[in-house]
Amino acid sequence: MIVERIFISSERGAAQVECEQITVQSQKGIQGDRNCGKKTHPGQNITLVEAEEIERFCAEQTRPADLSITRRNLITRGVRLNELVNVEFLIGNVRLRGIELCEPCSLLGSSLSSKTLTSAAVIKHWLHRGGLLADVLSNGEITRGDGIKIET
Repeated sequence: MIVERIFISSERGAAQVECEQITVQSQKGIQGDRNCGKKTHPGQNITLVEAEEIERFCAEQTRPADLSITRRNLITRGVRLNELVNVEFLIGNVRLRGIELCEPCSLLGSSLSSKTLTSAAVIKHWLHRGGLLADVLSNGEITRGDGIKIET
C-alpha cells in the first residue's frame, strides 16, 4: 500500500503539478495546493484515489492510462480507500483521517467525457470509485513511494 503519484494545483482549474514530495499542515492541507487552509467542509485538506480505478477506467475507454485525470492529490496503489472513511491512517509519518468518499462531480464528468461517453456516464462510472476526502491530523512531508498504514 503506497503513494504512487502526487499532484497539486495552485488554483481551481489550473494545471496540476506533479511532485516528488509535499509538505502538509495539520487541519490545513498541502502547502501550495488550492485547498490549503480552506475549511468549507470537512475532508477538504487532501484527496486520494486508487491507481487501479483510474487504470480500469482508461482500459474500458481504450485511452492511455493517465493517473492525473481525476485531479486528486494522491494516487494510491494497493489500498481500498472506501474502507478508510472514519478511519485514521498514516502516510509516511503523516497522520490523516478519512472523512468521506470523494464522489464524482459535474467537473469530472465533463473533463472525462468524449464522443462515445457522456458526462452522466462518466459520473455513473466513478460513483463510489472516486476516492477519499481526508483531513490532515499532523504536520509533515508525504513523499512518492511512502507506505500507507491503517491504524487499528
